[in-house]
Amino acid sequence: MGITKLADLIRWEAPGAISHKHLGDYTGKVIAVDTSIMLNQFRTATPSLSPLTGLFFRTLTLLEHDIKPVFVFDGKPPGEKLAALQKRAEAAGWHSPNHLGTASLQTKDAFHLLKLLGVPVIQAPGDAEAFCAWLVKRGTAEAVASEDMDTLPFGAHVLIRQLNAKRDSDIVEYSLPKLLEVLQLTHVEFVDLCILLGCDYCDKITGFGPKRALTLIQQYRTIEDVVLHINRKTHPVPNNWKYKEARKLFLDASQTDLPEVTWSEPDEGALVEFLRRTTYAKENRVRHRIEKFREMRETKRKKREKERAARQYSQTRVDDFFKVLRKRAQPVEAADCGSSKKKRKTK
Repeated sequence: MGITKLADLIRWEAPGAISHKHLGDYTGKVIAVDTSIMLNQFRTATPSLSPLTGLFFRTLTLLEHDIKPVFVFDGKPPGEKLAALQKRAEAAGWHSPNHLGTASLQTKDAFHLLKLLGVPVIQAPGDAEAFCAWLVKRGTAEAVASEDMDTLPFGAHVLIRQLNAKRDSDIVEYSLPKLLEVLQLTHVEFVDLCILLGCDYCDKITGFGPKRALTLIQQYRTIEDVVLHINRKTHPVPNNWKYKEARKLFLDASQTDLPEVTWSEPDEGALVEFLRRTTYAKENRVRHRIEKFREMRETKRKKREKERAARQYSQTRVDDFFKVLRKRAQPVEAADCGSSKKKRKTK
């Protein structure tokens, strides 16, 4: 999934593009969430529980930090991705991949749950991570939350991984502008690097490790020129290699009209009824979590207001201090000038 060993390459060659954050660092920010990735995390971590339960708790944790999530679901995958989807389906024991992008019953339930929680939900025209990246590029969101590294070649300026919403969590943030600066690549050259590393949309040239792929792109700048300068016996180029189609997908990802993005208060009554019916959650547990969410959100807001007021007060004291110094400095200078003139006349 995503770009093969891209995270390793960034850690080795551009560690300055990585920063470690806490959940509170994203307070007040709009985060585009790759929802399918999040649901898969819940399925893996707690297979005995419905992922809807994890989605309910995770979303409330984000909201109580005054983070504004926009949840994006996958649409119909591009044709170039079908081979990768087929391999994953076989590995998982499925008969065939979901090549039409039709939503499962659980996905529809997740869609409905998020609406009851009062957060915006968007069905992407294609891959969710591509649409999330577009939301960042157009300024609707400030970062993408996904484990999928191909969010970066799609053009997301900020990628957040490990958004596990725990107090002691160490969230990993990747900065695309810093990454390009350190690697001395343009975004187009970075896309070619990701294709050489291996992506979901085409085969790759065999025999290249991540560092070798980076060196080749830094030296020759395009896949076309790389192919001209490699030993094609030891590094055979795939037949009918669709790297150009993959490049176009990354650079010109399909877009759609953006629906209105608004947030509202969770519908407590509807949430209780829905979760009781779909996950058999106990009513008191659901109501207790919603009550805790409201209390925590209010506590955090009051704390931020106090901190903001303290900063403003401190800044006012500093400004007033320098104003007093400037006022005192003026007559002293005048006195000095006068005394020096008198001394010159006496002489």
